[in-house]
Amino acid sequence: MTVSWTPHRFAGGALALDTANTVVLRGDSQRSFDRFADPAEIARFARAASTFRASELGGRTLVVSDPEAVSPLVLSIREATDRLFRGFVLSGSASAGDAAELLRLCADGLAAARGEGLFAPGRPFGDPSEPLAFEAALAVSALSLLAGTAIARIRICPNCNWLFLDRSRNSSRLWCDMAVCGNRQKASRHYRRRKAVREVDDA
Repeated sequence: MTVSWTPHRFAGGALALDTANTVVLRGDSQRSFDRFADPAEIARFARAASTFRASELGGRTLVVSDPEAVSPLVLSIREATDRLFRGFVLSGSASAGDAAELLRLCADGLAAARGEGLFAPGRPFGDPSEPLAFEAALAVSALSLLAGTAIARIRICPNCNWLFLDRSRNSSRLWCDMAVCGNRQKASRHYRRRKAVREVDDA
């Protein structure tokens, strides 16, 4: 089924985290599913990311030349990204093994950039006038999260289990998307309170 790549799908705050979040409801074996199960969705996601992640990408357009061919590498980078950053949030440090694996896969992703200049000051994704291979951009995004202080601002949404970057001034953001997960949690708490009141009244 074709995925609607809406702004909510990019609530992670960074391309690497948005990509990790294409596995929905991680940890729930009964309900979890992969939005990249159809490789064609990788190309559609990359096109949407060019718009919704334009600020992070410096206006650079992402391309996927052959979804079937790049799918194994993209999925490997995605899973390594999730393992490392989720592990960091849960334990407060990154596993050396997870870091080594992510760095190895990112090196493979960067090879798709074919020697183009990347990581320039203020322009890590390079020249915005030329398209960039999605797997290379994915590597740049993941490495950028590792290189600075951003890793300390990564959170796990308590509603959907997505990873997200907390850019709030006092680092107090709870939800990946207040309009979706925040409101769902509020509605759930309201329902539980009303149910508890009804049970007391019926007792």
